[in-house]
Amino acid sequence: MATKSPSSSGSAAASAAKAASWLPLIVVVLTQIQASFAVNALTVSMQGITTDLNTPATSVGTAITAGTFSMAAFVLLGAKIGARYGTRKVFQIAVAIHATAMACVALSVSPAMLFIAQASSGAVIALVAPALTVFIATSYKDAQQAKAIGLLAAAIPAAGVLALLIAGWFATTIGWRYSFGIMVVLGAINLLLSFRLKSIPAQPNLKIDWTGALIAAASIIFLSFGFSGMASWGVWSATDQAPFAILGVSPAPLLILLGLLGAQIFFAWIRKRQSAKLPRIFDLRVLASSSELAITACMAIMLFVGTAANFLIPLYMQMVQGRSGIETSFSLIPYTLSIFLASTFVAYLYDKFAPSVIARMGFIVVAAALCLIAFTIKNDWGQLFVVLGLILLGLGQGAIVALVFNTLLSSVPKPLAGDVGAWRGLVHNLSGSVGIAVASAFAVAMLASQVSLGASQHPEISDQLISAVNISDTNFMTNAQLEASIKDRTSSPEELAAAVAVNAEARLHSLQISLLGLAGLALLAIVPAGRMPKRRQDGLPEQMEADDPDALALDELDLKA
Repeated sequence: MATKSPSSSGSAAASAAKAASWLPLIVVVLTQIQASFAVNALTVSMQGITTDLNTPATSVGTAITAGTFSMAAFVLLGAKIGARYGTRKVFQIAVAIHATAMACVALSVSPAMLFIAQASSGAVIALVAPALTVFIATSYKDAQQAKAIGLLAAAIPAAGVLALLIAGWFATTIGWRYSFGIMVVLGAINLLLSFRLKSIPAQPNLKIDWTGALIAAASIIFLSFGFSGMASWGVWSATDQAPFAILGVSPAPLLILLGLLGAQIFFAWIRKRQSAKLPRIFDLRVLASSSELAITACMAIMLFVGTAANFLIPLYMQMVQGRSGIETSFSLIPYTLSIFLASTFVAYLYDKFAPSVIARMGFIVVAAALCLIAFTIKNDWGQLFVVLGLILLGLGQGAIVALVFNTLLSSVPKPLAGDVGAWRGLVHNLSGSVGIAVASAFAVAMLASQVSLGASQHPEISDQLISAVNISDTNFMTNAQLEASIKDRTSSPEELAAAVAVNAEARLHSLQISLLGLAGLALLAIVPAGRMPKRRQDGLPEQMEADDPDALALDELDLKA
């Protein structure tokens, strides 16, 4: 009987292993697309949703923040639950629930149903996101692992491109709901493929700090409702839409204050648990020095600026220009593709430039791009310069987001990789949600101010019309929506035309001012960018969560946070 030589059998095994390695990456990328698709689909479907559900455009932003805030609230807990009960099992349950939530989005009959479905999807994504990193850590090593991490980061903008194409086309043709129906099908495919992934053993000895998890979740939920409610409830003084008011003060700042107080209690609780060497939901050694804090600051600012811009620009296209979903999609594709390319190829700069240099240049590019867009946009499309601004914005944003995650991941010892991933998920979603909420509230406040100023400068607009329309409740509307809302309150075609002209000019100026504000914030990020540490060439450990974090040899780390 002929026998194979050891070298040939080893070569065959290596070849088989290489062939088998594609499946985990396919599942990871498809699941990331499933998780990221909804936000982009909601953005380009804004006009259809506002018409179908009879709700203002900023309520779509509220639905988006519902999902991202929900994920931020539970992402620290999600990483621990996956490790404790088995990553693959928890992943499969979460993917199935997310697909169900997408079905509820597709069937939404009210803004409240849309909000609840998005919040539910975000909560289960908190279980999915850590699992994707674990699948990469257990399936790939060395250079292959680094490429897989890059592709995971690139999958987010790739999902954006698909959402722009698919959701934009559906929103213009058969309806926005079908986009989320596709996510139900994709969820079923990911669930079936996941049974072919390697089963990762549960860690029954891992203790979960449920109290810390609840404090974190409650704090983020307070922040969520506070920031999300600023646009409709009032930034300070309560509007008629506010559910309650205390001495005339809006619930929004009060809830934000409670959230910030909860954050202080959370960190005090974690310090106490860490000093007593007890299990905790998050390890403060991830933020052991000013360098790690600088990385977090850069990550938070970029995600705040990028997500806010990603909401304001489609708002401009659909509400100011009256463009359809598919037209908005094609206009945003260069921006999304540039994020994808920058996220994928920024790793080639790591050996040539320090992270601080790359980050500073990235923030300068982002600020310049936002200024270019702000001074170029107008009520008719300034195609060349706006597209150029979007491309520059995407390149800067993609490079910074990929850079800060990789730098933070390499700056702390490998045993804390799970906490790094959870912290990144929390900062990513919290900053992005706050960005949309604050940008919406700021833009609406600017809109109300500009409408009031414009109306006072047009004598043909009567005092009766101004008093009939509550300017403090002003929101972004297309010309057709405005005409429909005030045509019964105006007595002449001249007055209607003047009101439409005032609204058009006010919309444009408010968005320009908002974009310039984001540019200024990006420039401020140059300061923490200069304190970013150097990267280290370390791979991810197969076990992302330690059963006993205090048994780790991490004595060289300073415990201050």
